[in-house]
Amino acid sequence: MRQVVLDTETTGLEPKLGHRIIEIGCVELIDRRHTSRHFHQYIRPDREIDEGALQVHGIMRDFLSDKPPFIDVVEDLMAFLEGAELIIHNAPFDVGFINYELSLIPSPVRPLEARFTIIDTLALARELHPGQKNSLDALCKRYQVDSAQRELHGALLDAQILADVYLAMTGGQATLDLSSKPPETNHVALRRTLSTSQRKLRVVRADEKESAAHERMLERLDRESGGSVWRLHQRS
Repeated sequence: MRQVVLDTETTGLEPKLGHRIIEIGCVELIDRRHTSRHFHQYIRPDREIDEGALQVHGIMRDFLSDKPPFIDVVEDLMAFLEGAELIIHNAPFDVGFINYELSLIPSPVRPLEARFTIIDTLALARELHPGQKNSLDALCKRYQVDSAQRELHGALLDAQILADVYLAMTGGQATLDLSSKPPETNHVALRRTLSTSQRKLRVVRADEKESAAHERMLERLDRESGGSVWRLHQRS
């Protein structure tokens, strides 16, 4: 199972007012494990950045002056996303901006939700924790995900943090009634996979080298402790 966690930074809050994407960050998960693959790109918006947005991400227009426009990076972005399930926090926001950018491309490009399954982690968090704060910072505290580097928002850093939050949220730490249907969220698909009993997980067993290293560790614990609980358990 291939998933891509995606985040954007923008010049403002509303694409209908002509605001644009200035940064895209994506990280790859394969079978719920981080890989070393990611996509990260700053983008020249060819417009001013709202002061409110600047206070959030701190990305100056001068810094973006030599960066490519969206149309020059869209092919690489779509190639990275191809075949993946997308994980986005407050998905309608990022999806709306990406769809707006796609609409500006001369050749017709299908909107994001028509090409991918999208999991909205904000909608998922609201179901898990109704009536509570469910911002990314709040979820980091709730699930003890390290966000110490997050002084300002950044698309790649936020995607990396969101990947850890998503794995924690869907790893069984929270209770959710799986018998009810997940609600639709602004035409963005929401899928809940919170219990390992709902699907078959791949079991990765230790190879010969790992088993030998484990045995050496048990022998060391035996020597240093006068009989480790692991050995006692094996003998019982």
